[in-house]
Amino acid sequence: MTIKFIKMTTPTENVIEMMNRWENDPALIPLKQPIQNESKLHDRDELTIKDVRKRLENHDIYLIYLNEQLIGEMNFMIDPGHLYKKEPGTAWIGITIGEPQARGKGIGGMAMQYLEDQIQKQGFRRIELGVFEFNKPAHRLYKKLGYREIGRIENFTYWKGEMWTDIPMEKFL
Repeated sequence: MTIKFIKMTTPTENVIEMMNRWENDPALIPLKQPIQNESKLHDRDELTIKDVRKRLENHDIYLIYLNEQLIGEMNFMIDPGHLYKKEPGTAWIGITIGEPQARGKGIGGMAMQYLEDQIQKQGFRRIELGVFEFNKPAHRLYKKLGYREIGRIENFTYWKGEMWTDIPMEKFL
């Protein structure tokens, strides 16, 4: 199993096509973004090259490859407005293992460690992320990697007929 992480500098049509598939995958939608109700689970968005170029203005985006196949993406931004703790110099991270056959193989943990290294190389020492309460595998991974809970935001996202809590977590590098 060969894993590679490549920083995106210029989005291509192929990458946009894959990102759109992941953004609109019914299995991933509830894990990636807050949903307010059942109908929002069925909303679909289409990213364009222009959208991703704009995202690159304030995100460092890395593509994840497994044996030369694009299987996901990860990113971070510094000091976004949605931080739970408004501490300057904080990186907010996100990760998507988009291809089902790549999940459960430890790639998420490797990707997280790679992101942490990139953030530290840029001189930042604090990372924050959010994980939905029902996403037990991700919550376990983050705890295993040294992230700790810093709060709870009740009734944050909808999934399987009920509202769930968002759990902000942090790690100091």
